[in-house]
Amino acid sequence: MEVIRVSKGGSGFALGASHTPFRPWGVNYDHDADGRLIEDYWHDEWATVEEDFAEMKQLGANVVRIHLQLGKFMASPAEPEVRELARLRDLLRLAEKTGLYLDLTGLGCYHKADVPAWYAALEEAERWKTQARFWTVVAGLCVSSPAVFCYDLMNEPILPGSNGEKEWLAGEFGGKFFVQRIALEEKGRSREEIAAAWIGAMVSSIREKDPDHLITVGVIPWATVFPKAKPLFHGPETGKLLDFVSVHFYPESGKLDQALDALRVYDVGKPLLVEEVFPLKCSGTDLEQFIARADGIADGWVGFYWGRTAAEYAGEGGSIADSLIGDWLRRFRQLAPEMTSGE
Repeated sequence: MEVIRVSKGGSGFALGASHTPFRPWGVNYDHDADGRLIEDYWHDEWATVEEDFAEMKQLGANVVRIHLQLGKFMASPAEPEVRELARLRDLLRLAEKTGLYLDLTGLGCYHKADVPAWYAALEEAERWKTQARFWTVVAGLCVSSPAVFCYDLMNEPILPGSNGEKEWLAGEFGGKFFVQRIALEEKGRSREEIAAAWIGAMVSSIREKDPDHLITVGVIPWATVFPKAKPLFHGPETGKLLDFVSVHFYPESGKLDQALDALRVYDVGKPLLVEEVFPLKCSGTDLEQFIARADGIADGWVGFYWGRTAAEYAGEGGSIADSLIGDWLRRFRQLAPEMTSGE
């Protein structure tokens, strides 16, 4: 496997040695069909992980997004959990063997029960230090693996309101907290200053160990809600240390034009990855149209895979949701040769 770089001219991605264009066409392997995170079963059910990686490869994916919770990887503010790091090393080897690149998204607090009391009690400065330590440890482990596509600093970070906040976690969905604040108070700082300082601290911690692998942060595209919104984490100053833009899009039926307009807001002169996409609010046909119409804007796409194949979703007695998921997996597989033809 060749390490992925930003292509010459900065218009997309390329394989590092050969400079062959590379288009990410991947899946979020964020939980299984029962809602378990990979860390919940990768010790006792490693054979399941191996099988799932084979199935994702068969789907035509070339990137797998893995979500890592801080509370699982840090035993204390400074000391990592050695057992989890060993399993992450196994995952890197599996990815290399399977030929799948990893989008390693960190600092997760998806399951509130997995957030250590000591971490929840930390003030902003100490919390950032622990987050930076997490990334130093992970980058030190991953630096030599060509299977790392990128480090995503945090899933959907947000900033505090002008009146301050009391909770670090926000936006519970399906029993999980996918959205996290990086600060609770502005303390006289602008939102851009907070975001830039946090990104700087996280990127510096990675670059201490890994000078090469790409770094990004996956964000909520607020321009879908507020048409005049501008990129915050990927703005000219705040995002200058990030290698590419990552946004999460769930287009709505009848509003594809608005979704495309919002996507263009994040086309800021760097490669643009739609790191989450799924027919959550539209049909599979609508989503195919959105992807086709975004050609020339987006440089890669990452959907979802939850441990079951399209054939398994098509089994007797399946729900409407099963049918929709199975339909999208079939479409994903059919699109794969076209979407990855630049490799």
